[in-house]
Amino acid sequence: MAERLPAQLEAAALVRRAEAEGGFGTILKRGDNDRGALILLIARRGNHSACLERTLATNGEYRWQIVGPAEGADASALADWSQKRVRFDEDLWLIELDIPHPERFIAETTSQG
Repeated sequence: MAERLPAQLEAAALVRRAEAEGGFGTILKRGDNDRGALILLIARRGNHSACLERTLATNGEYRWQIVGPAEGADASALADWSQKRVRFDEDLWLIELDIPHPERFIAETTSQG
């Protein structure tokens, strides 16, 4: 099984990555510092593009997959979905990334695993 960074370090790195690409990142909800699940809310200029969640694949590798409300979902739908996820898993991290090229970020992130 692939080793992974503590969740708090990975969350901080994702925020820095968004900022390095000319965007903005913020941690909406802090989870367990070491093993909390990570969910990314990806947007461009406030318009929702996708939600990504890091999951453990059957081969033991961590991968990002698209989950949650579809592209273009409104803030209310995102808030409802996010609140349900937090109620289900209090240890998860919600990270919002508003970036200039979300399509490229999503493609690069989901193909890396």
